[in-house]
Amino acid sequence: MKNDIKNLNDIKLLVNTFYDKIREDQLLKDIFNNKIEDRWPQHLEKMYTFWQTVLLEEHTYYGSPFLPHAKLPVDLEHFEKWLILFNTTVNDLFEGEKAERAKWQGQRMAEMFHSKIEYYKNYPGTPLL
Repeated sequence: MKNDIKNLNDIKLLVNTFYDKIREDQLLKDIFNNKIEDRWPQHLEKMYTFWQTVLLEEHTYYGSPFLPHAKLPVDLEHFEKWLILFNTTVNDLFEGEKAERAKWQGQRMAEMFHSKIEYYKNYPGTPLL
């Protein structure tokens, strides 16, 4: 039986394992690597705080998660692949209420980000928060 996500070490395991998969995925790796470049340690730290805030209710993330993604060259196919990798990672490592919340939150984020990115493709301008 797997454990649920309980602490920051669990968050780090989830985030590191997930982004290891992203960095090897044929569809997603270039998009992430081109955007993040040599700032992977900083990106991972930001993701730790984001998921720590969302799942553990320990408010350590400050910022606007959408803005860095607003002009990425992605479409529905990319979000579907992101979700597959994310949900697989959660399922491989954890089970329980927080694990289910992580998958639910990932789905919500993917839908919202995709919708906003499509909007800004059709109505160019400076994205708002």
